[in-house]
Amino acid sequence: MGKTRLEAFSDGVIAIIITIMVLELKVPHGEDAHALLPMIPIFLGYVFSFIMVGIYWNNHHHMLHIVHKINGPVLWANLHLLFWLSLIPVTTAWMQESHFASQAVALYGFVLFMASVAWPILAHFLIKIHGNQSELAIAFGEDRKGKISMLMYLLAIPLAFLNVWIAIVLYIAVAVIWFIPDQRIEKNLHHE
Repeated sequence: MGKTRLEAFSDGVIAIIITIMVLELKVPHGEDAHALLPMIPIFLGYVFSFIMVGIYWNNHHHMLHIVHKINGPVLWANLHLLFWLSLIPVTTAWMQESHFASQAVALYGFVLFMASVAWPILAHFLIKIHGNQSELAIAFGEDRKGKISMLMYLLAIPLAFLNVWIAIVLYIAVAVIWFIPDQRIEKNLHHE
């Protein structure tokens, strides 16, 4: 089966996720710059979550660009990834509302961790139908970057209870690692 509907559906869900996050931003109360101060943590949480969702969208786009077909397991694996991404707005809002309380930061990390688990599952099922010599299989390789990301999230979750800022720095470090689209796939895109 073709991949067009999967791409369109995924793009739509990700657009809705971002829309939900932006709707959480409220107009400041007041007329001067001081009215913006209470909004700083809310805005920073929004920016970071927007970047995280954008990273997934960007890499999802690249991954689907080099595959040619999908099947039922791929559809379910993709839904699994989208499910975890869809929880980013609510966990972001809780972090913001709680002023980055440890439980909220840990739950946010858990959602990011589960999305990072869903990503290689999707890749696995795509590789399974395209073969171990496919562009995706070659590009995905051993997925060291993905494994390092999962490990960093796993470390950050309990660390959030000791010091939320250490956990947040680890979340940011993972975002930095993935900010530029996956070079393993980028290299294969340039061969077309």
